[in-house]
Amino acid sequence: MMENETASAPKEIDQKGGFVRQTNAFTVPFGNGQDELPAQAGRYRLIWCPACPWAHRTVIVRRVLGLEEAISLGTVSPMRPLRPHVDWEFSLDPDGVDPVLGVRYMSEIYLKSDPDYAGRPTVPAMVDLQTGTIANNDYFKLTNYFETVWAPLHKENAPDLFPEHLRTEIEALNDVIFHDINNGVYKCGFARSQESYEQAYDTLFARLDELEERLSKQRFLHGDFITDSDVRLYTTLVRFDAAYYAAFMTNRNRLIDFPNLWGYVRDLYETPGFGDTTDFEAIKKHYFLSITITPSDTREGRLLPKGPDLSVWRIPHGREALSGHASKFLISTN
Repeated sequence: MMENETASAPKEIDQKGGFVRQTNAFTVPFGNGQDELPAQAGRYRLIWCPACPWAHRTVIVRRVLGLEEAISLGTVSPMRPLRPHVDWEFSLDPDGVDPVLGVRYMSEIYLKSDPDYAGRPTVPAMVDLQTGTIANNDYFKLTNYFETVWAPLHKENAPDLFPEHLRTEIEALNDVIFHDINNGVYKCGFARSQESYEQAYDTLFARLDELEERLSKQRFLHGDFITDSDVRLYTTLVRFDAAYYAAFMTNRNRLIDFPNLWGYVRDLYETPGFGDTTDFEAIKKHYFLSITITPSDTREGRLLPKGPDLSVWRIPHGREALSGHASKFLISTN
């Protein structure tokens, strides 16, 4: 059985009250080697939740690169089920089961993949349809696999989100974005001590200040074109005012108070694959009404915020002037 959580601090809280995210259990890479996962159209089903930023970025890249026909998509509800352990549920589907995998809970797939699995079942996860087990749940590298190994299945003239000449810079910035921003908001929200919370809070806003300055001089994080780094930053920024500012107490500034970051994220929001995969209702339900990393946090009796006003996302951003390019993507020559 999957390990139960108790009312005490969950496993991902360290002795100082800081949040330490669990590691991914299924990390066999996609590739062409003997011990790697083959990139085959129709073989895998990507499971995501529209509320989850880690899963959202895989769906953005899947859409932008035209991999929708090659990789099917399954969706779990933003509202976690009330079970003895943290889980995800396919309650949005008819009869409450995934129509392809035939399962009700994400934990079923994890336990089929590893009967001794005792961590939180997470999304995104690439499920091998030949076995019904998880092939890969490494959210940190999954978009890079889509951008490289899966290139033969990209749509015609797909953008190059991970250009080879920029990979060292992209990977370095991605590491900073992950630790201090993507995971930084969770370090604030899940902290169990004032010291850990304030440390994460200060680091988060120091990084946002740095990126605010960086984006004052260029349209995107690595210049004139969208890259993998922009996808990763977007999924945190788009949730910032709607969820993290209040639910995770990241309240020094709203995103809308950063002129360059605010214009930048609106620029991305209007880009196909970004705004059209962003579900604010799912985001609000998950962060304000659902449980998080422990079943004891039921959030019973809490209210769903009525805002934010989504019309502000359509205000002209004027960031085209920083690049002088009509296209936001660097077109691959592969």
